[in-house]
Amino acid sequence: MRLHVDQRHERVLALVKERGSVRVAELAAELGVSAVTLRRDVEALATQGRVHRLHGAVVWPGPGPGERPAEQAPVPEPTADGLTLGMVVPTTGYYYADVVQGAREAAEAHGARLVVGLSHYLPDEDGPQVKRLLSTGADGLLLTPSWERSAPEPGTGAWVAELGVPTVLVERWAPLGHPAAALDRVRTDHAYGAARAVQHLAGLGHRKVAIAAQENPHRGRLQAGYEAAVEALGLEPAPVSPLDGKPAVSRAERFDRTLDYLCEAVERHGVTAALVHSDADAIVLIPRLQARGVRVPEDLAVIAYDDEVAPLADVPLTAVAPAKREVGARAAELLIERLAGSPGARRHVDVLPELKVRASCGS
Repeated sequence: MRLHVDQRHERVLALVKERGSVRVAELAAELGVSAVTLRRDVEALATQGRVHRLHGAVVWPGPGPGERPAEQAPVPEPTADGLTLGMVVPTTGYYYADVVQGAREAAEAHGARLVVGLSHYLPDEDGPQVKRLLSTGADGLLLTPSWERSAPEPGTGAWVAELGVPTVLVERWAPLGHPAAALDRVRTDHAYGAARAVQHLAGLGHRKVAIAAQENPHRGRLQAGYEAAVEALGLEPAPVSPLDGKPAVSRAERFDRTLDYLCEAVERHGVTAALVHSDADAIVLIPRLQARGVRVPEDLAVIAYDDEVAPLADVPLTAVAPAKREVGARAAELLIERLAGSPGARRHVDVLPELKVRASCGS
């Protein structure tokens, strides 16, 4: 007969107290429940302080029967040996290649294994990928859900806070009041990166700076950082991009509209500098600008965002470079801490991107 959750908890406590330390997999088999169910039970008991969870095992926090505290064996230092970290990302190419690599290096350095699932930016694929990773033994999760604006739409996304295993959001966040806002998270501070670019351009004497950002999950934060810096530095507002708030368009139309926007901004509105997302877009746009008589950097100083291919441009691009590998590593290390039973408060970690100065901004 299947035990009620309270009965399972009491049985877990009795077995752990009797043996001092028991592997999660052994407990699950002995109680006849899935590893996922047992992990949820252990997580609940650990939160109450009734057991400690260390690298896939459950440890009794006090002396066992007949033991004196002085005779109790010391609790071993937490390690990640044998842990499996599940990671769901939209892709392992472009931006996320370095994020995954950072997570993998950190996991292996701690003796853990990283297993990756891909959603291909399909919202309905996040759940199945998570379910697959948990069913194959993932002890905790690093999640980058396919949220179009980096955060869940109102009324959605609560499922990420209900998985029953330690979970860290990667390059995603949830608004205050949302269930997922209480999760650990590690992300790039894209607003800071955009503001840093504007600050650098202002330091070169530019008083009217435009932004041309393609639609992507980070666009809202880029726009927010750009606007905050323009206001804080007392710069003149630039005309609004024709892509702002508009429905998605084809890639060719996006380039045409952005090109027309930047040319008009320079020729009619006195714009002398621009932040362009991404550097791949900037590499396409700069020759077209020059063909229209807008010289870079003489007429328009350009800073690109992402730094994937910025140094390879004909005019090497000054670029904001997110520390992608560090984001992945920090997220994996935080998850390992949680799996090792760290009782610390939940953390929201913002990693600051760097500005790499090259020829396109004219400095």
